[in-house]
Amino acid sequence: MVHRAEFHPSDVLELDELPVFSLDRALADHLCDGDKRTAFAALDEALHNLAPDHRGILHTNVRDRIIDRRDRRGIHRAQMLLALATGEADSPSESILRLIVVEAGLPIPVAQYEIHAVDGRKLYVLDLAWPELRIALEYDGYAAHEDRQDYDAERDARMAARGWITIRATAADLRDPRRLLAELRGAFERRTARLA
Repeated sequence: MVHRAEFHPSDVLELDELPVFSLDRALADHLCDGDKRTAFAALDEALHNLAPDHRGILHTNVRDRIIDRRDRRGIHRAQMLLALATGEADSPSESILRLIVVEAGLPIPVAQYEIHAVDGRKLYVLDLAWPELRIALEYDGYAAHEDRQDYDAERDARMAARGWITIRATAADLRDPRRLLAELRGAFERRTARLA
């Protein structure tokens, strides 16, 4: 529950007889002064659940709410988070992982990058990728990857045969990303040294 002294009556909707702020207003406020990771994941999840043409509308509405805020604190942070959000992540953890990578100073990865066979068939969808360097970052959430170690290892080997480096992240890496970031930086160094 958040108490706000200033709001317009049109900002409030009623859901199940409970007054709530509209989604764009709630997201804008959370992006400005809420926990950064939670706010970014909430925005990405809200975008993910919309049809692509509606994503642009929500994005614009949240942007306008941020710009129109009387309280200017957190506006620059909110605009950065809004610019980074794509709605492509399959889970809030993937969104948080993307934010961690960008905040560490690494290039912005492509979310849900598709790998195709020569005949055009979709083989794999990578959680996050830097296609030009052939580096993939996969989030192994417990539910999605339980009992899939053999499949993941085989997939990583097939990707390596195609010239890709695959790095796997877990929930522990979201809490303490040092290992993950060191492995990613090492992959970037190997790839950029090869291109030089």
